[in-house]
Amino acid sequence: MVRPSKLRAPKSGNGVIASPNIWHWPEVYEEENRAQDPRGAVYAALREAADWIGRHVVDVGCGSGFHLPMFAADARTVTGIEPHQPLVAAARTRVKGLPSVTVTEGSAADMPLPDASVDLVHARTAYFFGPGCGAGILEAMRVLRPGGALAVVDLDATAHPYGDWMRDDLPHYDPAAVEAFFEAQGFDLRRIDTLWEFPDRATLERVLGIEFAPRVATRAIRETPGTTLTVRYRLHVRRRPIGGLELS
Repeated sequence: MVRPSKLRAPKSGNGVIASPNIWHWPEVYEEENRAQDPRGAVYAALREAADWIGRHVVDVGCGSGFHLPMFAADARTVTGIEPHQPLVAAARTRVKGLPSVTVTEGSAADMPLPDASVDLVHARTAYFFGPGCGAGILEAMRVLRPGGALAVVDLDATAHPYGDWMRDDLPHYDPAAVEAFFEAQGFDLRRIDTLWEFPDRATLERVLGIEFAPRVATRAIRETPGTTLTVRYRLHVRRRPIGGLELS
């Protein structure tokens, strides 16, 4: 049940980079989503940076739509964008009955949205992994209203223990270079310490099994006592300028 991280996933036939965990094991990824950040530290930091109450939100790479109902509780409208059609269908099923939410097939570099039409573009561990995501940044700036924010949430590979496993699994991945890239593109950075809490060992082992290659998954399982992991996220935020020149 192991696949390499989405950071090094192959491209699909339409040029979209496949996510080999959620695309192949959506049920296990659902368990992972439920385990992540149970006290809402990431949501709280995101709200401080770019509150979405009464605003128009886009969740890029929304997967099966796990975060859409949370945004819908306060936002004026929510649009989930996802390139993988089976996940589009799953997300639509999840938000059935939420009239403010729309789920559409698309990608970070090609959002089916008008210019200057949204206030927040949110991407969580999807597409925006550092150098190479410039097309998505430009597309986000296109669809954002002046003053709107692109908020990228990813995992901090400098933090023990999860970051140790990430760097072991992805020796070519340079966290410092990724942070330097986002800084050069005009993003602010905030680090968020939180937990992943699993109901049992079996669930924890299934999740680690889809996040890492076999050797590293075995290591991570061996080095994790109990059913809780400490994990650090990074929140990168860039706003579309209200006036004047924009960064490229």
